[in-house]
Amino acid sequence: MQANIKTKERVVAYIDGFNLYFGMREAGFDHCRWLNVKDLVLKLLQAGQELVAVKYFTSRVSNSPDKQKRQSTYIDALESIGVKVFYGNYQDGTQECNRCGNVWRTAKEKMTDVNIATAIIVDAFKDEYDMAMLISGDSDLTPPIREVHNLFEGKKRVFIAFPPKRHNNSMAIVAKGSMIIGRKKLVDAQFDEEVISKTGFKLKIPTEWK
Repeated sequence: MQANIKTKERVVAYIDGFNLYFGMREAGFDHCRWLNVKDLVLKLLQAGQELVAVKYFTSRVSNSPDKQKRQSTYIDALESIGVKVFYGNYQDGTQECNRCGNVWRTAKEKMTDVNIATAIIVDAFKDEYDMAMLISGDSDLTPPIREVHNLFEGKKRVFIAFPPKRHNNSMAIVAKGSMIIGRKKLVDAQFDEEVISKTGFKLKIPTEWK
């Protein structure tokens, strides 16, 4: 009689890049920005799970050459380890102070939450995962989490790993499990100071991130 073979739970990670980045900064974890997100996800997996893919969602910074350079270096580092990067966009605008009349430039990230929601639902229908690990605290993602559980009840689930300072009760309630990413997990998942890009270039940690 053939023995039953227990298959591992397939995991795809969906990372809200800016939500994670600003959560770390708000928590005072500036030294953790050279983060190997694939290694982080692997450290969050449980026994009986296997990582299928890591998808990183962000927007290209457009209002500062220095920030653009640091972001490009980091994205090249992520792609060197097989992370798939998806882009929304930055929308430039202005804001005026009602009291003093001063006007300053602003930029808002657009489409990331829609891109993540679309990917989680489409990937569920394509049967790419058993568990979606969502790294975000954006409450706009609550409806797609709920729908995955409604459409694939008992077959697929969304687990949330909240970035520091980004825990959200409405998301935690609809998720099938959640946690808050702690400082040690972030510290232990840093890239080496030098990373070789897919094209063979040496990528060095930005000086401001050390």
